[in-house]
Amino acid sequence: MALDRTNISTRMRRLPRILLLRYEALRRALRSWEAGLIFACAPLGVIVGAAVYLIRETVYTLHDINFGLTPGSYLSAQTKIDLARLIIVPAAGGLLFGILAWLIRKSRSADIVDPVEANAMYGGRMSVPDSIRLTVATMLSNSAGASVGMEAGYTQFGGAIFSWFSQYFRLRRDDARVFVTAGAAAAIASAFNAPLAGAFYGFELVLGSYSPKALAPVAVAALAGTLTVRILGNDAPLFAVTETFHLEPIVYLLFAIVGIAAAGFSILTMRAVTLAERILHPLPIWLRPAIGGAALTLLTLGSPQILGSGHGAIQYQLEHSRTFLMVTALLFGKLIASAITLGAGLRGGMFSSSLFLGVLLGGALVEAMAFIAPDLADQQVAFMLVGMGAVGAAIIGAPITMVLLVLEGTGNFPVTMGVLVAVVMASTIVRLAFGYSFSTWRFHLRGLPISGAHDIGWIADLTAGRMMRSDPVTVPVGMTLTQLRAKVPLGASKRVFAVEESGRYRGTVDMATVHDPDLTDAAATLVAGDLAQSRGFYLLRNENIRVALKRFEAAETETLPVLDNLEDLRVVGYLTEAYAFRRYTQELERQRGGELGREDMFPLGPTKG
Repeated sequence: MALDRTNISTRMRRLPRILLLRYEALRRALRSWEAGLIFACAPLGVIVGAAVYLIRETVYTLHDINFGLTPGSYLSAQTKIDLARLIIVPAAGGLLFGILAWLIRKSRSADIVDPVEANAMYGGRMSVPDSIRLTVATMLSNSAGASVGMEAGYTQFGGAIFSWFSQYFRLRRDDARVFVTAGAAAAIASAFNAPLAGAFYGFELVLGSYSPKALAPVAVAALAGTLTVRILGNDAPLFAVTETFHLEPIVYLLFAIVGIAAAGFSILTMRAVTLAERILHPLPIWLRPAIGGAALTLLTLGSPQILGSGHGAIQYQLEHSRTFLMVTALLFGKLIASAITLGAGLRGGMFSSSLFLGVLLGGALVEAMAFIAPDLADQQVAFMLVGMGAVGAAIIGAPITMVLLVLEGTGNFPVTMGVLVAVVMASTIVRLAFGYSFSTWRFHLRGLPISGAHDIGWIADLTAGRMMRSDPVTVPVGMTLTQLRAKVPLGASKRVFAVEESGRYRGTVDMATVHDPDLTDAAATLVAGDLAQSRGFYLLRNENIRVALKRFEAAETETLPVLDNLEDLRVVGYLTEAYAFRRYTQELERQRGGELGREDMFPLGPTKG
């Protein structure tokens, strides 16, 4: 019996080591087995789909409680809500949100990294606790009637779950970025019951490109998330359109006009959000959401449909005919409400709101055109769908996603072709005239140099400290040339670095000059400091390769010392221009190979110089 207890004790002590070995084996297998990464996306997609379903149902339940709605109805589809609830809920919810935001900001001042920023700057690294906080904040905002959607919370949570997996198993940078993309795609696919649109949302917005290597993981995640939501009992699409469309060729020209109008309106929307932020910014952070909620209450006196994401309102507008003035008033009311919501600091995204704004814009335009050509009134739903795709593509910056969203919702190719016409017009005009989508515009305002999810973070990661040689030859600034010649014979080193007694850098000494025969007579009196050059040119350990290449150009030298920091200017290494160029080229080639799904396309050769 004692022997058995001893064996059990020994096995228990060995268990952590066994688990560690198995973890290491699994990690190595995932890093080298692409199919394993694809299979891993299925259960992770199920988790994201279940989370999206739970979050959405929780918010709907809170809507029912807060605004006294009939269970199963949408907040944005209401035409009448109890006035007392409209007065109390948005302002009180905004005040509660503001206080929580103030408390969180006191403990953590850094901005939360979203999936696009994570892929562009941080190699797919996201914080799960931060993402959960943002998702909860988005739920709180939306439950109080914020005039934006939940998609920002969905994609934040989905991207964070997949990012956690990639960090836990220490996946390669390219694989980690694909995983964040798959998480966001699963979230959007689950939210809209549209796996194709979800997948291409990931490619267009979160990954920044399409690559064969990313296709399977993203598609598997999107399908898994969508099927999970359908199994849980919500397989309804964003909108349901059953009528048949007969579109004359001339109508597609009018769809192009809708696209042009959508471009201008989208730019106006993004500018309006910035203006609202500028107006409300002087207010205390805890008070802004309450003021924003009170402003929403005033706007709801015109129509309660400005509240919420707009999911229910989209279907309502497709099923009900409204006059030009009513649609136009609701259009600008929703625009102002969305701008105030985000400007006041309430959390949410513009995905759903842009779709609803597009439906209203299409409806207003077709009503205006019907004054000249009354027959166009019969094509009202088609124009609304086209407007939805055009405004969504222009604001969100995902044109193919919007085309596929309409295709999956209607199954109608003629209307989808019309959406494609308008989407091309709208997205092209916004890109040329404005240069930003809503997400990249927000990054621009924060001072981040991000024009999309393309990976530029590797530039920041490739620092002088990582590339430098760590065996610099340093000599005292007061060492004579005779002593220096003895210490560093001709051919032993091209350059040495002169330093003070404290170790501070004083300049670079060319050893060819030190061994110049013309200086032999003066070698006993000249010191290293007399020949030191490039005193003001050096690199810091944390400066990236782009800074390094510019510094080489400005210094017109082949070698620069790498210093630890600006306080003591201690030399810790050196970097050559040739090696910096080689590492830069190698990394560019690796990035290109990763995009094409061929890591062996550009053999890199040795990376140590």
